[in-house]
Amino acid sequence: MYIQPSLKNWHGRIDSQDDERSHRYHQVIKLLDLRELKQQKDRQTFNLIGFKCDEGVRRNKGRVGAGEAPDAIRQALAKLPWHLTSQAVIADYGDIQCDGKNMEEAQSRLGEAVSKLIQEKSFPIILGGGHETLYGHYLGVRKNIGEDAKLGIINIDAHFDMRPYDVESSSGTMFKQIMDQDQNCAYFCAGVQKQGNTLALFDEADQYNVEYILENELSSNGEFNKIQQFMENNDYIMLTLCTDSISSAFAPGVSAPSPFGLNPRTVRDVINKVVSHRNTLSFDVSEVNPSLDHNGQTVTLAAHLINEALLNFHK
Repeated sequence: MYIQPSLKNWHGRIDSQDDERSHRYHQVIKLLDLRELKQQKDRQTFNLIGFKCDEGVRRNKGRVGAGEAPDAIRQALAKLPWHLTSQAVIADYGDIQCDGKNMEEAQSRLGEAVSKLIQEKSFPIILGGGHETLYGHYLGVRKNIGEDAKLGIINIDAHFDMRPYDVESSSGTMFKQIMDQDQNCAYFCAGVQKQGNTLALFDEADQYNVEYILENELSSNGEFNKIQQFMENNDYIMLTLCTDSISSAFAPGVSAPSPFGLNPRTVRDVINKVVSHRNTLSFDVSEVNPSLDHNGQTVTLAAHLINEALLNFHK
């Protein structure tokens, strides 16, 4: 089901109505209907679309609640200062909501939305939702670029998410699904943890030629060069962040908290490196769970990381 954007998510302090240098996100956001897309010609355009779903988390036996994240992230982003030029446009196109257990239908609808937004020459940012958000995100990107283009997916995650899906798909199966059906897709997992994956899953990743960097190795320049090379080797890049990759000291509000997760500064550096590359098309943030959060800590972090992505897009 499609839900139109709401002004209730966009409010905050006002220092000035007239001075653009004093504006915050809630003063510049445009609320637009996904069914009435209009291209913003000659403007740098960023579009938000939410995915209110955590059915994949439920199927994966995780702690549900991420379906409430899109609105919570908007409310945190609304309060941040706007540092882009007056020529930049940011729009909220509302949400795709999963009705009941119909996750696959919701993923398909998200794919249609993402494809439309990319067609409008914008940079879509998808607000998850469980990490099943990624599969809908992928469907939209692939539909837009065609089946022959080389697509690279960079996943900042503690988990490979390559579990079997012969019984049903979930938030832990998407990359295996994609790699099985798409011969022109490559997968890079940054920040993967031994604590979060069995030896069988590491073997599975090797069989699919997945490139990855372990969590404790990600901060070195040499490892960042691997990410750079991966981006150069593909025609298009899509980026996904599973917030359970971040240390639970900074991101407690996730389905699977990670005591030895990444420092937010490292995650910020990876995001900035990827979105600044000319081949990057889109970005999603998944697995934020407001019901498990402490003082809005994880929600606020997600909003700040999205802000970083906007500031550094194709810079």
